[in-house]
Amino acid sequence: MMKKVSILAVLFPLLCFISINASAQKKPKAAAPQLGKVPVKDIIKAMTLEEKAKLVVGMGFKMPGMPKPSPKQMKEGIDIGGFKLPPSDEDAYNIPEKVPGAAGRTHGIKRLGIPSITVSDGPAGIRIDPIRNGDSSKTYYATAFPVGTLLASSWDPALVHQVGVAFGNEIHEYGADIILGPGENIHRNPLGGRNFEYFSEDPLVSGRIAAAVINGIQSQGVGTSIKHFVANNQETNRNSVNTIVGQRALREIYLKGFEIAIKGSHPWTVMSSYNKLNGTYTSERHDLLTTVLKDEWGFKGLVMTDWFGGHDAVAQMNAGNDLLMPGNPSQSKDIVDAVKAGKISQKQLDANVERVLNIILKSPEFKKYKYSGAPNLKKNAQVSRMAATQGMVLLKNDGKALPFTSAKKIALFGNTSYDLIAGGTGSGNVNKAYTISLIQGLTNGGYTVDANLKTAYETYINDIKAKRPKNAMAIFMSPPPIPQMTVTPDLLSQEADHADVAVFTIGRNAGEGADRKVENDFNLMDSEKALIKNISDAFHAKGKKLVVVLNIGGVIETVSWRDQADAILLAWQPGLEAGNAITDVLSGKVNPSGKLASTFPITYDDVPSAKNFPGKELPVPAGTPPPSMLFGRPSEVTYEEGIYVGYRYYNTFDVKTAYPFGYGLSYTTFKYSDLKLSSKTFNGSVTATVTVTNTGDVAGREVVELYVSAPVKSMQKPEEELRAFGKTKTLAPKASQTLTFTLTARDLESFDTGRSAWVAEDGTYKVKIGASATDIKKTAKFDLPKTIVVEKVHNVLKPEVQITELAKK
Repeated sequence: MMKKVSILAVLFPLLCFISINASAQKKPKAAAPQLGKVPVKDIIKAMTLEEKAKLVVGMGFKMPGMPKPSPKQMKEGIDIGGFKLPPSDEDAYNIPEKVPGAAGRTHGIKRLGIPSITVSDGPAGIRIDPIRNGDSSKTYYATAFPVGTLLASSWDPALVHQVGVAFGNEIHEYGADIILGPGENIHRNPLGGRNFEYFSEDPLVSGRIAAAVINGIQSQGVGTSIKHFVANNQETNRNSVNTIVGQRALREIYLKGFEIAIKGSHPWTVMSSYNKLNGTYTSERHDLLTTVLKDEWGFKGLVMTDWFGGHDAVAQMNAGNDLLMPGNPSQSKDIVDAVKAGKISQKQLDANVERVLNIILKSPEFKKYKYSGAPNLKKNAQVSRMAATQGMVLLKNDGKALPFTSAKKIALFGNTSYDLIAGGTGSGNVNKAYTISLIQGLTNGGYTVDANLKTAYETYINDIKAKRPKNAMAIFMSPPPIPQMTVTPDLLSQEADHADVAVFTIGRNAGEGADRKVENDFNLMDSEKALIKNISDAFHAKGKKLVVVLNIGGVIETVSWRDQADAILLAWQPGLEAGNAITDVLSGKVNPSGKLASTFPITYDDVPSAKNFPGKELPVPAGTPPPSMLFGRPSEVTYEEGIYVGYRYYNTFDVKTAYPFGYGLSYTTFKYSDLKLSSKTFNGSVTATVTVTNTGDVAGREVVELYVSAPVKSMQKPEEELRAFGKTKTLAPKASQTLTFTLTARDLESFDTGRSAWVAEDGTYKVKIGASATDIKKTAKFDLPKTIVVEKVHNVLKPEVQITELAKK
């Protein structure tokens, strides 16, 4: 009799076999490596090609105040006011901004623990939206610090470092990771629209001041992006202009400031510029971004593009431009396709990715910093005020018109006395809570300012502003200056009767997207000249003085009108505490110690680059779309002046100036004495010491400038070049301080194009200690017995065409 067997008994062994076999085949999935917990190279190995291509391209551009684009606009680009923005990445609109109003973000890759980091505009203060999501119950205003040109005019890296610390604190507490600044381009021409963001016509001043602000900002745990690398010395056709410049001028003038700053501060990032350099976009030049920047200078950070800079994502990656900003999806696709086609090597893309990841690892976002959204704005405003006073330059002070020792009643003229300019326009602008006008500052300082003038000016200014059309691109386009209000002879006579002194403020503004003009900008408007003359005549007739305050972002003409003023204070654009800071100097609370970091020429025609700035426009190639406002027309500019920029030109070719480089007065006087050199023969270095004594009756500080005149052998040399500088502490009357400067072979070198080397030629060198480039107080000499090849570099960045450069006959 057969035994009954259940179906379960038959199937059970089979089910067990299937289950065991399936378990054996299905292994547990390994967890993805996480950034920060494994070496960066392991993260890169774990990334897909698509993830790599996304990481090196920003999240996209979100136009402030605009609704989310349609799918078609997202794919094809958005037309705004006559120009078209490139396609957008949906993430820019779909992923909420951590810092509304910031300039851009990188993509995060969640599965690998890679966060998105935020970059913000702001060479003179972090640029973010003050109001978020329409909620005005809480504001996020930022401190407007003095503009770069004013900071450089302090000649005080220690002071600038303090500004950087305050600045970095705000970046940190507002949740950004990297600030897009400082600007490091040279003041090649006084009409440069963004000169206010930059520091000087001299690369040593530029480099040391930039290093100071970078070190200050980065001491707070956030990063900087020094910009715009390189030869971006104009705004006209900035996205399309081909800058044609010789290797020596490029190395000695335009690259040198960046080199000094980068080696002295190690910024997290460098921003490549918009322009072409000798035929190729800077963001697509391997010899610039890799050979010079990374190999020769040892830069370890990442290189990012300026916004929408360059045209070829593949060329940018191969050049060593590690991050494309603000980014769009088509760039990521191009990179993926190029790697698959062998046009970008996996090694190159991995190197780009690695640099991005290394910066992310440093960021507050990666470290999960719990930012407050509430930095100490009151404290930072006081830093801004203090710094502003230190960079103002006293250009003229006849008859001790300043400080105001007895004047209490002030007749205040000029539009910007009531509507003061804190800083420039464009990405250098700051959403600040307030700007202290000069009338507010004087009132705060205890002075009485005529109420009738105040009412008349404020009514006039408000009426003009109300009539101006709204401009969607107002962030970039600076409105023309308001013509000076007409002041009748009767009113002038009344003011001269009742006031102790007249103050007239001249204002100028500029910024991103356009250069300045000669007429009615560099030169004063006719209404301004007439008003200066009329005020001068009325007050001088009563035995009273006229003080002119220059609230400007760039150099202007002064010779045609300066004789009518008793004193001229160059206040630049001093930040949000402007009126208080200017009053501190006018009153004598602070003794001015600033000196010019750029020359004031007598006329614009005296400027060495006047004949070729901003270059010439070229024909638009047949079959190409018409130029847009955003990207400009094809053009080129040739730097025919070569190395003779600023004082290097004026001093070498004996061209008189209105106010020379390094010039600035004080309410006291100084004596220079006891210049000594450690040796009459150079042997590795020479040390110079000089003593400065305050010979006046007011405590003050003095900037001491060391220039070197090199022997002319196989190369032309400027008459003199700034090789060191220092600023005394505050010296009481009769007090002295000895300053020490050490010169090495690097301070004697010139760039020899034929040898592709930095060379110090043998011969006699003259050390000049001066209060300006033309006010030399003491001199000494030493000999270099044998020519030194200081450094051999790569023969790169050559012009495609022959340049006929300026030369001394």
